[in-house]
Amino acid sequence: MKGLDIDAHLAWVNQTNPGKIDAVEWLLAQAVALKRERSIEWRIKASGLKVRKTMAGFDWAFQPKLDRRVVEELFTLSYIERHEDLLITGKCGTGKSHILQALVITACAHELTVRYARCVDLVDDLYAGLADGSYERRIKQWCRPSLLVIDDVGLGQLKRRDDEPTAAHMLFTLLDRRHDNATTAITSNIKLSAWGKYLGDATLAAAVLDRLAANSIHIDIDGPSYRQHLARQRASAHGLELPAETAP
Repeated sequence: MKGLDIDAHLAWVNQTNPGKIDAVEWLLAQAVALKRERSIEWRIKASGLKVRKTMAGFDWAFQPKLDRRVVEELFTLSYIERHEDLLITGKCGTGKSHILQALVITACAHELTVRYARCVDLVDDLYAGLADGSYERRIKQWCRPSLLVIDDVGLGQLKRRDDEPTAAHMLFTLLDRRHDNATTAITSNIKLSAWGKYLGDATLAAAVLDRLAANSIHIDIDGPSYRQHLARQRASAHGLELPAETAP
């Protein structure tokens, strides 16, 4: 009963004068709701998500080319049940991460196991595993969740020594193990043709994309940067003017 508002329950009993069974059922319902709320909160914290967003704060009017029905269908989580992957591409500031962060919250609310990481942080974690001998244990941990979110492929510098596998090798190993067994959702702000250079191996990067193409939903957000839009609004409020947004 820890965490339950017993005073509120007693006040409700005094006001409504329910039968004993109704009073106990009400209290049990509150206990179940509290347990579920704590479970969801634990899952969100365990996922690694730092920024919590929902689609209630998404400016659909700012991205008129984005098919709202397709995005909202993602929040039914049916693609997770089918073990399909998700790839969202587009330049910086178009809402890719916002969508995936909101999906993490929704998946946790449905009591699924979820892990979230920026691509550079996931790769750094696996390189740390190579250094201390825990690589296999770490990659198994990344394989475990029902939904794995790899955000921002293309942002941040990937570190590697000549005697170590490329990021492409590790990402391919991870996706290959998860393929058809669990859902991986990825965002990227660079063209898919540039993945080889970024991940350090064109052949394995192509293999990664081949895995994604075989069983994934691909959404490309072709629109302006919302962050640059907000920056211009702030600058304008202070009598400043920022340069126009350049085409990708």
